[in-house]
Amino acid sequence: MNHSTTTKKSAAAGIAIIAWIALIVQFYLIQQTTNITGYSTLKVTTNYFSYFTILSNLLIAVSLTSSVVAPSSALGSFFSKVTVQTAIAVYIFIVGLVYNTVLRGITTLTGLEWIVDNMLHVLVPLLYVLYWFIFTPQKVLQWKNLAPWLIFPAVYLLYSLLRGPMADWYPYPFLHAGKFGYGQVAINSVFVLLAFLLAGLGAIAWNRQGKASER
Repeated sequence: MNHSTTTKKSAAAGIAIIAWIALIVQFYLIQQTTNITGYSTLKVTTNYFSYFTILSNLLIAVSLTSSVVAPSSALGSFFSKVTVQTAIAVYIFIVGLVYNTVLRGITTLTGLEWIVDNMLHVLVPLLYVLYWFIFTPQKVLQWKNLAPWLIFPAVYLLYSLLRGPMADWYPYPFLHAGKFGYGQVAINSVFVLLAFLLAGLGAIAWNRQGKASER
């Protein structure tokens, strides 16, 4: 194992640990809200896994863990693909971008809640995007890789809009059709997908420039 591989595995392990800690603590904290919200444990748990932030951080935790613990497994091989790693980088980049430009400050957080919130929305996104920049081989991605990356956020938006009225709960204010109406929410959703599109285009453009990396 060369120095570069060791450094990459160490970085992956470190980011995975941070992501798992943030996810587990956030899950614990959200379970404590049942007495306040009146929601059942099942609904609180479902709500937890209905945040794009949680899903993106979970993808990072699982992908990096599998690449360190079982790189030759089916899961490890899947998450070692540059296209998959880039898709995750795009997702978590948008998580950080939207939260810190649109959603930050909507809810006042203190103590452990504030720490975990910033781990999920700032620290993990920053670390994973840096990880992607440093360790992703150049000249690998193609423009055709972009379309499949948009499926996950598109399905997520559809899921959120369908579940929202049934659960009387929306993960993000800009998706609240009951408050803003489906017309405005549709416009908001288009802008969100456009952000994913532009981020994906930027990632591919960056990867295609420069010299091909030795693998």
